[in-house]
Amino acid sequence: MNKLTVKDVPLCGKKVLVRCDFNVPQDTSLAITDDTRIRASLPTINYILEKQPAQIILMSHLGRPDGQPVAKYSLKPVQERLEQLLKQKVKMLSDCIGQGIKDEIAASNEKIVLLENLRFHAEEEKNDAAFSKALASVADIYVNDAFGTAHRAHASTEGVAHYLTSVSGLLLEKEITYLGAALEKPKKPFIVILGGSKVSDKIGVIENLLPKADAIIIGGGMAYTFLKAQGKKIGNSKLEKEKLEIAKEILVKAQKQNVTLSLPIDNVITDKIEPGSTVQITGEDIPDGFIGVDIGPKTIQAYCDSLKKAQTVVWNGPLGIFEIDAFANGTKEIAKCLAGLKATTIIGGGDTAAAVAKFGLENKMTHISTGGGASLEFLEGKTLPGIAALTDKK
Repeated sequence: MNKLTVKDVPLCGKKVLVRCDFNVPQDTSLAITDDTRIRASLPTINYILEKQPAQIILMSHLGRPDGQPVAKYSLKPVQERLEQLLKQKVKMLSDCIGQGIKDEIAASNEKIVLLENLRFHAEEEKNDAAFSKALASVADIYVNDAFGTAHRAHASTEGVAHYLTSVSGLLLEKEITYLGAALEKPKKPFIVILGGSKVSDKIGVIENLLPKADAIIIGGGMAYTFLKAQGKKIGNSKLEKEKLEIAKEILVKAQKQNVTLSLPIDNVITDKIEPGSTVQITGEDIPDGFIGVDIGPKTIQAYCDSLKKAQTVVWNGPLGIFEIDAFANGTKEIAKCLAGLKATTIIGGGDTAAAVAKFGLENKMTHISTGGGASLEFLEGKTLPGIAALTDKK
């Protein structure tokens, strides 16, 4: 990555504006149910603190308040959790821009302040220049540590970078290092696992990784469009009819490029997608009236046998409806298989990260990405605006 990182710039005595990803899940009482994203920001915050800055100004979005203040999307619970984790006071502000906010920051004795939800202003998602400039006006240096939003050209991710020296935080740097290495120089054999519900979500990834991968393993709802393209019966399983021709083209491309593209050879099926549903195992063909919800035991064994040879694995998308325990075994067993490998194992964010966490295997993976959509676009080979806007190394 030919961009400046937080380690490349002097921070002593500086006001440092840090874009974090504090978009955390909460229950109905607004208690944070998973603080992974907050914890992921701590290495960068603590690194900056060690360098004796004048002040650290943290900013983030939370939820979708649609450009206006909404009490349930306040970052107040994040402030409280940050104070517990950092073991020091974090001053919570009532807004993110304005003269009053500038005055509060200037008068504050706290080393760390947290701006209120950026998306309380419609200008954030519009990447409004005046809003970007207002955010930048409170600081000397900008640090982007929010990989999960780096694929969005918003004011706090892209716009603000035009007004300050702009560097990556430690988390963003780590994401680019691992995902970048997987794309540019993966240790071979390089195996890609793709799941999730839609082929359309993964076409860009498949086309970008086909020339680089030795094998691609497919599961989840997207597998049934490929099986249908091969002439298999898929019953009432997920099907993207408009993507059948693309699926056929990908199968032909993989064969021509000598890339093994593996599809399920047996399936877990049910007649209803709900907890407590009866499941059974079928072969490649799924009877009418039944829905494929997970990969079967023979497929699990075949996929694990392939993965044992890997030196690099990138996994994006669960292999079944893992949220329901009866449909989660395929995803669980593949996660356990990866956990036992000596290979570099890179987990795409979003549902895949949630699945690995559900099975308690997050510490067994080399890297778990914090960005669902961002990691997907990165794996597609797209330029992410939040990274492109950072200051180049000289």
